[in-house]
Amino acid sequence: MFSLELTEEQRLIQQTAREFARTEIEPSSIERDITGEFPHEIARKLGELGFMGMMVSPEWGGSGLDTISYVLALVEISKADASVGVIMSVNNSLVCWPIETYGTHDQKERYLRDLAAGRKLGAFCLSEPEAGSDATRQHTLALRGDGGWILNGTKNWITNGTTADVYLVFAQTDRSKGHRGITAFLIERGTEGFTPGKKEDKLGIRSSDTCSIGLTNVFVPDANVLGDIGEGFRIAMHTLNGGRIGIAAQAVGIAEAAFEAALAYSQQRKTFGKPICEHQAIQFKLADMSVKLEAARLLLLKAAWLRDRGERYIKAASFAKLFASRTAVELALEAIQIHGGYGYVREYKVERYLRDAKITEIYEGTSEIQHIIIARELLREVGYTAPQAVAN
Repeated sequence: MFSLELTEEQRLIQQTAREFARTEIEPSSIERDITGEFPHEIARKLGELGFMGMMVSPEWGGSGLDTISYVLALVEISKADASVGVIMSVNNSLVCWPIETYGTHDQKERYLRDLAAGRKLGAFCLSEPEAGSDATRQHTLALRGDGGWILNGTKNWITNGTTADVYLVFAQTDRSKGHRGITAFLIERGTEGFTPGKKEDKLGIRSSDTCSIGLTNVFVPDANVLGDIGEGFRIAMHTLNGGRIGIAAQAVGIAEAAFEAALAYSQQRKTFGKPICEHQAIQFKLADMSVKLEAARLLLLKAAWLRDRGERYIKAASFAKLFASRTAVELALEAIQIHGGYGYVREYKVERYLRDAKITEIYEGTSEIQHIIIARELLREVGYTAPQAVAN
């Protein structure tokens, strides 16, 4: 039975993250949003706290915590600054997890220890100019070379792109096999021919580092193939299933920040001789915001709980990401409305919450993709099998 009661350790993790977010992240969040400066020092301190490899086994330098602890911490971090939240999410969910799950002992020794401790930063390189939502259409090509592989292609929208030390890159090793011919590779920063582009000037999560990456005759030794040849697509999809829980946590953090800002402001701002929180129109808005936030929070915890129990959580993760991301956008919009003109200026932060929230409906599977995943899971659960196409 799904339980909402947190353990003492989970509460401690949540409180530690909350205090760190308030003292170390929140004070400089507006400045970083304006300048787009990457939070190097904050990322380093997150590593020291054990927040960059939260679910990694202590054997490999991680904290060995459960998914619920991870999302509780990520909500608090994202509440202060969603840019920091996505840096933490990618390193934990999209890089540390697949290396620990599919990596060799040597790969874990060389990369996972430093990634889990925050001494190194990871990036996940799947998207391409013509392979966004349809990740099966990888155009980055890996050809067999002497003792390894030679990669050529382009990757788009890479979080931590210009700052990462270790990149998990997916490439086509056998086009004739389609998605079963995709392989995963670990590439180190500074490898010849591996060139991060300029940092993108984004609408939101502006201090998060996003760029395209060019690969020109990049040699990757066999020792840096993650998993088996042709297993890359499966690795990517399994990784993203867990990654969506992280993005849902980011969205819940943004939604919480927007709601709390609106609730506080409604008690301070007066119109017609009384605080606006006493006007029924504002009360209705606050009530609706609270209901949606609580529902998003519950969906997030349910997905994390299922994952911790080793149960199938694909549908639950998509539920959480779809609803939490939508909720983050809606609550940020309502927070701006409640603030009136003040909601449109940086000082009150709610305009940033809206800009940061929108990307949660796009990356690690758009909302449209989440609908497809959920529908497939529903049909699978009732035993539906698609009829075979009949040739004319």
